[in-house]
Amino acid sequence: MTGMVYLVGAGPGDPELLTLKGQRLLESADVVVFDRLVSPALLDLIGPGALRISAGKTVGGPSVSQAETTALLVRLARAGRTVVRLKGGDPFVFGRGGEEALALRAARVPFELVPGVSAGIAGPAYAGIPVTHRGTARTVAFATGHEDSGAGGPAVDWEALARIDTLVVFMAGRTGGAVARRLLAAGRSADLPVAVVVDASLPHQEVRTMRLAELADGGPGELDGRPAVLVIGEVVALADILTWFEPSAIEAAAVTGR
Repeated sequence: MTGMVYLVGAGPGDPELLTLKGQRLLESADVVVFDRLVSPALLDLIGPGALRISAGKTVGGPSVSQAETTALLVRLARAGRTVVRLKGGDPFVFGRGGEEALALRAARVPFELVPGVSAGIAGPAYAGIPVTHRGTARTVAFATGHEDSGAGGPAVDWEALARIDTLVVFMAGRTGGAVARRLLAAGRSADLPVAVVVDASLPHQEVRTMRLAELADGGPGELDGRPAVLVIGEVVALADILTWFEPSAIEAAAVTGR
């Protein structure tokens, strides 16, 4: 009898952002296949008899290919296992969950999608930045900083995105400067506010603010492989007023036990 695969979003980092359904599935799964950026605290929720398998991808380091991961999910389900595929953020928002779902459907393996809190929303929110705001930003778009250039040129239409009020760019740690230069070339203002949110929602979260021209000149800075999202738009200016998350206080409380 074929088992079941649950594609579960783990959220951006803070383990408390996992959904209740995600928690229940972790507690009852036979196997959990998890990504590198998943909080270790979530692995503590896995039942004592469950098998844990890392399917992480590390820039410049050891990685499990996507083909290997999808083949593993199919194999486990065909062995009758209940499998949780635990993915950072939301599986269907730059999480390659769609690819895994297509592979499962092609193999006639039943699956279910359990959405998670996307870093594209949580990153700005934890920095005090509303991605939409009445009178300032009525449109928001999400893009990837990793362009897959084909014969027809860049896969991302930066000219079209330059007309969006708020732009949130995933995986832009190494390409933020190039993204900024494309947006400037498409007509965005050099003074447009930008925020780089690093390790969003975690106690060591860091927010770097600058202007679009500064990002174009120097990029987001050295991130050492830490996950980051870029937020580009006038709403970034609200961060000074709406900031609420104090990572230093959280870190101090963790040390003192208060």
